[in-house]
Amino acid sequence: MRWEAQALQAGDGTGQDGGGTPAAPAALLPLSGLQRSITTPDFSGITFHEVVSKSALNRVPDSSPMPFRWTVNPYRGCTHACRYCYARSTHEYLDFNPGSDFDQQIVVKVNTPELLRHELGRPGWSRELVALGTNTDPYQRAEGRYRLMPGIITALADTGTPFSILTKGTLLGRDLDLLSAASRQVPVQVSVSLAMLDAALAQQVEPGTPSPAARLRLIERLASAGAEVTVMAMPLLPWLTDSDRQLEGLMAALSGAGARSVLAGALHLRPGARQWYLDWIAGEHPALLEGYRTLYAKGSYAAPSYRKALGRRATAAARRHGLDRSGAHRITAADGDRSPRPTAPGPAAAPAVASPRVSQPPPQPALF
Repeated sequence: MRWEAQALQAGDGTGQDGGGTPAAPAALLPLSGLQRSITTPDFSGITFHEVVSKSALNRVPDSSPMPFRWTVNPYRGCTHACRYCYARSTHEYLDFNPGSDFDQQIVVKVNTPELLRHELGRPGWSRELVALGTNTDPYQRAEGRYRLMPGIITALADTGTPFSILTKGTLLGRDLDLLSAASRQVPVQVSVSLAMLDAALAQQVEPGTPSPAARLRLIERLASAGAEVTVMAMPLLPWLTDSDRQLEGLMAALSGAGARSVLAGALHLRPGARQWYLDWIAGEHPALLEGYRTLYAKGSYAAPSYRKALGRRATAAARRHGLDRSGAHRITAADGDRSPRPTAPGPAAAPAVASPRVSQPPPQPALF
């Protein structure tokens, strides 16, 4: 959904509770529905743009390989600041850049819970699965300030709408009791994103996220509460997190924390993320830059041979540790472009790609 399609509602700067310093008057910023833009010492360098949204539910195109048709994204931009994030290009729709602006200019749809409840109450709503966390993370640090998710969760549960959440944010633990209660009303599925155990590397490539150890503790909490936790081990980074030793260690840690299943996949370098990530590689790992250019020479996806071999190795490691291969966010088409294309020559030590997918995933259980 593009903000240009929303009706402007002039604000008086009193929109959301909690202090903050006005960053710019609404008339100077190109966001329809803008109430105010603020900065706060608790989020150094970050500006929050509080907007009144016209709609909360987003329809996923029928051509999409994703196994859901509706999403909710209460935030645009993400303080996780993952250099590889595939959603970076969406910030350009808002006249922001996909690099530092995506990390630091955060659009907050402050009326999402109330608007969602209204939309879910319409007679024509068929109570299809709604996915959260498919664009930007609903439990990024900003959620600690705005607390939109409790209202979203209760709106979904109260209207009989099943939902799934994908997050890197340990803030989800705040809502564990609420999620447990919701799961007694509707099917609820939770996936945690964790694809590396190296804390120093994580701090470089996804600097705004909770540490890998903190996310493992979140998995433990969810499992202890009775959740069947899926882990999204994506993206696996060529030559940085994709060795056999690293895959074995990751799967062992996930299994040890109580995860039930895992979905692993190679890095995608979509427009917006591609240059941002490769600039980081050039600065921090310059010896790998030419290898990346070769591996991703044909587009956003790594060479098919790499993806296939990596998938085989990741699946084998997962099976050795008793991890299933299922989940709410499991795509229903093969990883990468649908049309066949020539295999790009990879650098000497490059491994290859995702494991064979069954055509129809099994029904997913409720969270608790």
